[in-house]
Amino acid sequence: MILRNVPFLLWCAFSSFLPLHSFSQSIKEIRSFQVTEAKQAVAVDEGHFYVINNSSITKHSKSDGKQIAMWDGSKEGIKHLNSGVVIKGKLYCANTNYPEIPMASSIEIFDVNSMQHVGNHSFGIAEHGSLTWIDQKDGFWWGGFAHYAGKEASEGRDVRWTSVVKYDSEWRQLESWIFPKQIVDLFTPKSNSGGAWGKDGLLYCTGHDQAELYVMRLPKSGFTLEHVRTLPAPVHGQGVAMDHWTKEKQIIFGINRAENKVVAAEIK
Repeated sequence: MILRNVPFLLWCAFSSFLPLHSFSQSIKEIRSFQVTEAKQAVAVDEGHFYVINNSSITKHSKSDGKQIAMWDGSKEGIKHLNSGVVIKGKLYCANTNYPEIPMASSIEIFDVNSMQHVGNHSFGIAEHGSLTWIDQKDGFWWGGFAHYAGKEASEGRDVRWTSVVKYDSEWRQLESWIFPKQIVDLFTPKSNSGGAWGKDGLLYCTGHDQAELYVMRLPKSGFTLEHVRTLPAPVHGQGVAMDHWTKEKQIIFGINRAENKVVAAEIK
C-alpha cells in the first residue's frame, strides 16, 4: 500500500507533542465603564468592581458601573495602593511607598460590604522590591515585586530584579521566579504592574503602560518564568483582576488610564 498522506500523518504525530504556546489565543473587550478614578487598578467580585487609586477605593455596580461606596485613605497615610484581589468577602490591596527608597510594602485589607479597613500585613522594607500585585491560587499567596530603572532604581538594582514570589497562608516565602529578558525589556523603564492567575493555570501579567498581556507559566526547571505568548489587549498596563465569578468564560478586568475607563475583556 502506498501512503500518499505521509506528510500529513507525520504532522499529526508531531502536533500531538506541540507545547501549549503553539496554539492561538485571543482577547476581546466585552464592556467598559467610564470612571474618573480609574488610574491605578481594578479588583472584582460577583456583583461589583473596585477601582483602586493611589489612596482611595471606589466600589461600583458590575451591571451599570454606578458608584456605591468610597474609601479614602489619604488621612491614614496611604499614598500608593497598586492593585487588589477579592477573596471571601475581603479586598486585599498591595500597598507601597513608591517612589521612595528604601522600598517598603504592605497588604491592606478591606471588608467589601462595609468598605472599611479591617487588617494589614506589613513586609516593611521588602527584600524583593516594591509589591505591585497579589493573588491566591491553590491555597498559596503569590505576589509581584517590582524594581525599576534609572533614578527609581533601588540600591543599584534595576528591572531585572523584578520577581514573582510564592508564600504559604501565613506569608512565609516558599519559592520565587524572575522574568525572562524579553519581558524585562518590555517592562523597562518601569516594571511589572499587574498579575492574575487565570482559570487555565496561566499567569497574566502587565507592564506599566503597554496595551498588552504577558502570558506566563511556571517553568518545569530553573528559576525563570516561561513566556507563553503576548496578547494585544484593551487593558493598558496597571493592575488587573480575573473575574472568577463568571464560570463559563475567562474574563479579565483592567483599566485604560488615558481614557479613565474600566475594561472587561474575554480571553479565549
